[in-house]
Amino acid sequence: MSAPGRPLATFAVGFLLLDAVLLVWFGLELRRPGLVVGGIGCALAAALVVVLWWRYRRTLADVDAGRSEMKAEAEAIRALLREKRLPS
Repeated sequence: MSAPGRPLATFAVGFLLLDAVLLVWFGLELRRPGLVVGGIGCALAAALVVVLWWRYRRTLADVDAGRSEMKAEAEAIRALLREKRLPS
């Protein structure tokens, strides 16, 4: 299964990290603490995107595993019905 939305998540993290670096750099150069705080906020937002992406991928894997289990159960029920000669 391909990773849906991976380019968007990668772009978001890259953009937020670039913003973080530039804001911290300009904040330190211009002695403006507000810019540094904004840069730290962007870095935290990038970390949040990564954590949520991992959680999303794990949830998709759980759904895929559940789907496979349900398919196996349905096949077992169909086999049992065929064995008992009941219409499926």
